[in-house]
Amino acid sequence: MATTAPPQPAQMRSQRRRAVVASTVGTTIEWYDFFLYSTAAALIFPSLFFPAQSTSVAVLAAFGTQFVGFAARPIGAAIFGHYGDRIGRKATLVTTLLIMGICTALIGALPTYESIGYLAPLLLTVLRLLQGVAVGGEWGGSVLLAMEWGSPKRRGFMASWPQLGVPLGLLLSTALVQIMSAATGDAFLKWGWRIPFLVSIVLVGVGLYVRLKVLESPEFAEVKKTQAVVKLPIVEAFRTQWREILLAAFVRMSEQAPFYIFITFVLSYGTKHLKLPQNSLLVDTLIAAAIGLISVPLFGHLSDRIGRRTMYAIGIGCVAVFAFPYFGLLNTAVPGLVLLAIVLSLMFHDMQYGPQAALIAESFGANIRYSGAGIGYQLASVIAGGPAPLIAAAILAGTGSSTWISVYILGCCVVSLVALVLLPRRTLDV
Repeated sequence: MATTAPPQPAQMRSQRRRAVVASTVGTTIEWYDFFLYSTAAALIFPSLFFPAQSTSVAVLAAFGTQFVGFAARPIGAAIFGHYGDRIGRKATLVTTLLIMGICTALIGALPTYESIGYLAPLLLTVLRLLQGVAVGGEWGGSVLLAMEWGSPKRRGFMASWPQLGVPLGLLLSTALVQIMSAATGDAFLKWGWRIPFLVSIVLVGVGLYVRLKVLESPEFAEVKKTQAVVKLPIVEAFRTQWREILLAAFVRMSEQAPFYIFITFVLSYGTKHLKLPQNSLLVDTLIAAAIGLISVPLFGHLSDRIGRRTMYAIGIGCVAVFAFPYFGLLNTAVPGLVLLAIVLSLMFHDMQYGPQAALIAESFGANIRYSGAGIGYQLASVIAGGPAPLIAAAILAGTGSSTWISVYILGCCVVSLVALVLLPRRTLDV
C-alpha cells in the first residue's frame, strides 16, 4: 500500500494559511446568511410573512421560524459529522457551503404572504430548516480544519479564526441591510430587503474557490492511514463520550443564549419597546462586530497563554455581572450608552467565543471529533441560542420589563460555570 509522505515545513506553513483562510471565509459566508435571517426576523419578516397577527404575535412567529433553524443544527452536525469523520473535513465543508448559499438566495426570491398566503411562511420555515442543517455541519469541519493544521501549542489561536466568521458575518449582513435600507428607502420592505439574500450566491462562489484549494487536515489523514476510521462515529461518540457531548452543550449556555439576545432580540426591543431608530441600532451592532474582529482571536490567543478554562470562566463572569447593567444602559435610550451596552455585550461574549472552539474540540479524539464536538456544540442551539429571543420576547410581553430577561441571562451563566467545572480535562486542554 502506498504511503503519503508527511508535509514538508514549507508546505505545512502554506497549508496552515490556506486552512485558516478557507475556514474563515467559509464560516463568514455561512454566518452572513444565518445572521441575515436573524436581522430580517426582527425587522422585516413579521410584516411580510405574518401580517395577519398582532405586532407582538407576529414577532414571536418570526422568531419561531428562526428557532427552527437552531433546532435543525444538531441534525446537521450529526449528518455531516458522520461523513466528516469517515471521508474527511474538506468534502463536507464544500457541501454545507452550497446548501447554505442556495437556501439564502431562495429566501431572497420567496413570495410574501400577500402573494401566496400561508404557503409563504411555510416555505420560509423549510428554507430556514435547511439553513440550520448546513450551519450545524459547518462549524465542526471549519474549526477542525484550522485547528488540526495548527501547532498544538497554538490551538486556541488557530481554532479562533473560524470563529471570526461570526463577527464578520454579522458585520457584512448588518452593513448590507443598512446600505440597502438607506438606498431603497420606502421600497426596502417591498424589494430592497431581497438584495442582501440574493448576494449570497456570489459569496458562495468565492468560498468554494478558496475551499477547493486546501488539503485534508494531517490529523485526519493520519486517522485514515492507521485505519482508525470509525464505522459509526456518532454512535461511538455517544457510547464513549456522552458526558462530554452534554457538557459541551451546557458550557455554551452563557455564550449562546445571551448572544442572540444581544444581536437579535435587541433590534426588536430597541425599535418597538424603546422607540430607538433602526439605523442607529444597526450602526451600533456594526461597531461591536468590527471590534470582534480583534477580540475573538485575541481571546483565543490568551487562552493559549493563561489556559482555555481560565479565559472562558472570565468571560462567563463578565456576562453574568453585565446582565442587569446591559438593559439599564439600553433603557436610558441615550445613544452613547446604548452603543456602550451593545459593544460591551459582544466583547464579553467574545471572551468565551475565542477559546470555545478549542475547548470543545480538544475534548474528543480525532476519529470522532467532528461528530462529538459538532453535536455537543450544536445542541446548545436548541437549549440556548434558538429559544433565547423567543424567551426574551415572551418575558417582555408578559411582564413589560427587562428585569426577568437579565435573570434569565444570569441563570444561563450559572449553568455554564457548573458545566465548565465538570468538563473532563484532556492532555491538549491547557
